[in-house]
Amino acid sequence: MEPKKNPKANVGRNSSLYFAIGLALMLFLTNYAINYKSYDKSNIDIGQVSMDALDDEEVPITEQLQTPPPPPPPPAAPEQIEVVEDEAEVEETVIESTEADQETEIAEVEDVAVEEVEEDVEVPFAVIENVPVFPGCDKGDNNAKKKCMSEKIADFVNKKFNTDLASELGLSGRQRINVIFKIDKSGKITGIRARAPHPALEKEAARVIGLLPQMKPGKQRGKAVTVPYSLPIIFQVQD
Repeated sequence: MEPKKNPKANVGRNSSLYFAIGLALMLFLTNYAINYKSYDKSNIDIGQVSMDALDDEEVPITEQLQTPPPPPPPPAAPEQIEVVEDEAEVEETVIESTEADQETEIAEVEDVAVEEVEEDVEVPFAVIENVPVFPGCDKGDNNAKKKCMSEKIADFVNKKFNTDLASELGLSGRQRINVIFKIDKSGKITGIRARAPHPALEKEAARVIGLLPQMKPGKQRGKAVTVPYSLPIIFQVQD
């Protein structure tokens, strides 16, 4: 009959646990032995401060700014005041009162002369009652005088205007010049203005209109008035 072993009597059953504990203990002791440090107490400097070194510190001397002295006080006023006689006599301006009193004479309204100021009235050529009369256009009614005046002015401009000027300026084709002037209350030509493709044409148009003869002035309600007149000048430049 074989003898039975007690399981508690088996020594090798916890051998791995004991090995791990022993290995951990040896590693701890080895690490402590490696990191252990020792110091020599005789060579430790506690860093004492020498107070004598602070007494020898040199303090820089600051330069004091010198302020300028205050200005001297103004001289005292003289005790005696000299009176200078003014030889020039000054005429005083007397302002008289403009208020009227009982003794003031009041001018009557009949004694005041009122001058009539003539206004320079302009009436368009198309609506004026009596048109300006060009020399030789005395006959007929108002419409006939208008037509006669327009024809006379057109013939006058065609004769006096230098049409060769446009070709000399290098212009070609159809040329148009707009001219505006006024026939004043005495029948004279005034206020000539021209607009053309070239300043030389404007100057020529103004020259020709300035040569127009004096006319009978236009009238509105029986009074002579200024009549503005517009005239287009159109001509073809021959190439």
